[in-house]
This record gives sequence, C-alpha cells and structure tokens, in this order.
Amino acid sequence: MNDGGDTRIGMVMEAVRHRIERRTLTPGAQLPSVRAMAGQTGFSKSTIVEAYGRLSAEGVIRPRAGSGFYVAAPLAPLALDRIGAAVEREVDPLWMLRQSLNGRAGAILAGCGWLPDDWLPGDALRKAMRAAARIDATEALTAYATAQGPLPLRALLARRLADQGVDASPDQILLTDSGSHAVDLVCRFLLSPGDTVLIDDPCYFNFLALLRAHRAKVVGVPMTPHGPDVAAFAAAVAEHRPRFYLTNSAVHNPTGATLSAPIAHRLLKLAEAHDLIVVEDDIFADFEHVTAPRLAAFDGLERVIRIGSFSKSVSAAVRCGHIAAKPAWIEALTDLRIATSMSGNPLSADLLYAVLTDSSHRRHMEMVRARLSCATARTLAQLRAVGIEPWIEPAAGLFVWARLPEGMDAVALARRALEENIVLAPGNVFSPSGAWGDHLRFNVAMSEDDRIFAFLARACRE
Repeated sequence: MNDGGDTRIGMVMEAVRHRIERRTLTPGAQLPSVRAMAGQTGFSKSTIVEAYGRLSAEGVIRPRAGSGFYVAAPLAPLALDRIGAAVEREVDPLWMLRQSLNGRAGAILAGCGWLPDDWLPGDALRKAMRAAARIDATEALTAYATAQGPLPLRALLARRLADQGVDASPDQILLTDSGSHAVDLVCRFLLSPGDTVLIDDPCYFNFLALLRAHRAKVVGVPMTPHGPDVAAFAAAVAEHRPRFYLTNSAVHNPTGATLSAPIAHRLLKLAEAHDLIVVEDDIFADFEHVTAPRLAAFDGLERVIRIGSFSKSVSAAVRCGHIAAKPAWIEALTDLRIATSMSGNPLSADLLYAVLTDSSHRRHMEMVRARLSCATARTLAQLRAVGIEPWIEPAAGLFVWARLPEGMDAVALARRALEENIVLAPGNVFSPSGAWGDHLRFNVAMSEDDRIFAFLARACRE
C-alpha cells in the first residue's frame, strides 16, 4: 500500500473511531456497508475493506459473516474536556510530560526534553528500515534478542565509551529498552523500599517519579555550575547513608551545567569512604563539543554504573538504552531484565546500529551541535531581553535554566502559558525540595517561535 493509500485508510479508520467516541455508533451498531462507506467517502471499496480489516484487528469492530461489520469495543467514558472544563492536576514531576506527550494540537513545546523531528536523522533511519526489510533472515522481526542484546551494538558502544575514557568490554554492557528503563532496572537491583537515594537539586524530573515508584527516600543536594555542592554532598552522605547517588554529569538536566574534574574526584573519594554507589545517566553525550569529565571514567566502573541512550540524538521511537557496569553487576542486571521483560527489541538494536555506523552520522551530529550552539545564543539573548536571567551559559546541550523576575511564580506562569498553547517547564518539578519555583527550563531547539518570548514579555511586564 503506498503512502496515499495508507493516508486514505487512516482517514476512514479515524472517521469510524470518531463516530464511536461521539456515540453516533454504539456497541452492537452496524457500520455502513463497504459500498455505502465508499460512496460516503469517495474512496475505493478496497480502501474501505482494508480500513475495516485493520479496525477489526484492533478489536474496535467485529465482522459477522454475510451480515457486515458491527461496533465491538465498549464505550470509553467521555473525557472531561468533552463534558466541560478540564480538572487541573497537580503540577508534579510528570506534569510537563503529560502536557507534551498528550498531543496538544499545535502546541509550542518550549519546555520539552527532545529535539524537533526535523533535527533527527530521519533519512538514515529510513535507510536502515529499508535495509532491515530486505534481510532474508527474520530474527530481528520475530525472535527474542539475546539476554544482553546483540553483540555488534554492544561492541560499538564499548568503543564509544572508550572515546569518553570509560574502559568497558562488550560483556560489561547490557542493552535496555531506554534510558528510563535502565534507571528502573538499576533501582530494582539496588533498592529496597525505604532506602535513601541522593540526587541533585534540581535534577531530571523523571528521576523523582521513578524513585517515588520504588518507594525510596529522596535527599537532594544543591547543584552548582560545576557539579553538586561537595560540602552538602558530604553532609548528606554522612547523615543519610544513601544506597546510591543518581546524577547527570556531562550535560546536566535541567541546568546545562558541566561537572568539573576537581569536584568529580572529591565526589568519588566520598563515595569510596562511605561505600556509596554512583549511577551516572549520560544520555546527552552526543551533544558535547568537548568531552567533559565522567565519573565512570575516573572510577573505572568499580562503583559507578553508567547509563546511556540515543533517544535524544537518534530517535525516541527506536527504544534502546544501555547500562555499563562491572561484570558481576551486569550479570545480575541481565537476570533481572530476563525476569521482568525477557529481552530487548532486536529490531531497535539493529536500526540503532545501522544509524550509528552510517557514514552520514558524524556529519549529522556536527550539524546538530552547531545548530544547538546558535539556538542557545539566540535563546539566551531573547530571555535576557524580556528580563529572564539564565543561571549559566551552558557549554553544550539542549537546555537553558533561567530565573524569572522577582515575585514571579513558574507554576502560575506555566498554567497561563497553556492558555496560549505554550508548554513551559516550571522549576519546581525538577526539585526534590520543591525549590526553584522561580525558574524555568527552556529547550533551545524548541524555542525558536517568537510567540514564546512575546508571551514572556507580556507576563514580565504585568
């Protein structure tokens, strides 16, 4: 089926779903015949047959031999936004993701955590998918992957880690479904309910949600432009005896800070003295211009677990992350992965390997880094022009962390922005202490629309 045919099929399917959602078609109701629907839509009967077939496969409708097609799906309750005003939910660590992922039509995602689609290597992905479709063997399409994941990708990741100064063999790498899945596996491996975990304040908001799901006690350590406050870190380790410390180091989310070598050494000395494990999430590595210090490199993966992913630089749809750690831990984490999800997606691993080894990938990432540098400079200038002051000028990455004028509340501003279909990321969702309520995180690649700064200028004048 060509692209035009798929589009027409999709239109028919959406029309049927719309009628069911709006109660025009109720459970047990008969759909128009193939001939009648073709007449109503102007599409061919083969298009209608295919659309009805796909809806049947989804369980939305059900065929009856010699009779036609009938609505099979039970009706979902009417969404609140179809009845009246939506009930506002708490602005919690997942608030911004709910706004960004729930398909707000035409939304300006100034606070989201990913690149625009047209910044990603779409041509390389399509090339990889065409190649996968031509392969005679079907294992990548039908079979389980090996427990640790395909060796070629793990060997490639080992070479990329070496470029960052991290010495890891392919056997020390476990593929996961994503970076978040990697953190979840590590939490399952290390934590019991009630254990304490140190995190940066502010930190990536999903760390807070994941740790809450694992019933951990979270203790925040104030972040500085060069890494966590070492004195506060030492005090927290001594007082709370945490199970591990979870951080971004190379390009920190949300602040854009870069860990300095002196602070990295001091953190690792404290970790050794208190038998503390460090979990280093490094999913923004591809956006660095110069390789920053890595805790995993200084430590040699002795007490550091390094996590990575390519969801930000290659594709969020091709789900594939990884964990690098010492062999005994990888063995235990692999068993845990088998127990909870069997194995990874061999097709995702093959696609990712194909993109990373394509001759165009290095040039593509150079272009992305150059675009991010320009976008960062532009965003910094526009924020300052409306009275919003950046916390630092980040050396790399997607994010600018910025302070609102005195007296302004980031949550209230983010709610107002939604009225203009602008999704902002208020600072408190990144904070275990609930602080930073006068800060916002801006994604520079998603902040090119002048409506963002026009809104902010009006808000700051009021």
